[in-house]
Amino acid sequence: MTEDPVRLSAWVHGQVQGVGFRWWTRARALELGLTGYARNTRDRRVHVLAEGPRPECERLLSLLRSGDTPGHVDLVVENWDAALGGITGFEER
Repeated sequence: MTEDPVRLSAWVHGQVQGVGFRWWTRARALELGLTGYARNTRDRRVHVLAEGPRPECERLLSLLRSGDTPGHVDLVVENWDAALGGITGFEER
């Protein structure tokens, strides 16, 4: 039996705009087979929304917190929910 897909919403704080962070996040998400997006917010955070199997979403979250991202991540605030679907690919917004 396979798990139902989940939705990870992660708010990434730090120096994460203008440094290739969204591109890097998109590349990692695609490697993990996730759908969603990474978008800049007006308050200089990046909002990452990813849907897929929970282990892959947890891996993406771990990568976001790894210290090996472009720029500098100070904090990642996460929220989990059931996947809503309707998303194809993974976009930089």
